Amino acid sequence: MATITTERATIGRWDDVQHSLSGGGDGRSCQCIWPVVSNKEWNSTNVEQRREMLHDEIASGPPPGLVAYVDGEAAGWIRVGPRRDQTRIVRTRTIVSATSEPLDDPTVWAVTCFVVRREHRGKGLNAQLLSAAIDYARESGARLIEAYPVDTTEGDHRSNDLYHGTLSTFLAQGFRTTAELTRGRVLVVRELS
Repeated sequence: MATITTERATIGRWDDVQHSLSGGGDGRSCQCIWPVVSNKEWNSTNVEQRREMLHDEIASGPPPGLVAYVDGEAAGWIRVGPRRDQTRIVRTRTIVSATSEPLDDPTVWAVTCFVVRREHRGKGLNAQLLSAAIDYARESGARLIEAYPVDTTEGDHRSNDLYHGTLSTFLAQGFRTTAELTRGRVLVVRELS
């Protein structure tokens, strides 16, 4: 049985972050910058610029995510941090109208992205990453975590469309659904206090 561990994404783990993001799907090209930039910024950057942006974000701290390891090999990533720092969230009308939390509240955190290398899918890494993200948020003073997962019980979903996470993963970790955002996407919350 594989040993799965998680660590905060510090600059000392930069190579592991890159390994996690480069194993399939859009992680390599996105560099998990999508949640923190506007459409205009996104459209005006290339992969190398996004990689540099993530590098700078991690270097300046605090860690904007966690890395999962399978038997010591970097295998997955989750972005978690204060919601107000994830620009795209506070500019997304469906989320803004669905949330009951003040948009500038630093104690409201958000999970916005999962990436798991192809060879490590199906091993429960998303659940491990989410559990570690809950602990990280709580230890960092978060009062509540929001997320915007895909309800896979409706329609067909390509694996690249599941970077938000699946509703079942969040429900299994004690989140509750508070609103439908779009067909097949919901807002979930978990109080931490």
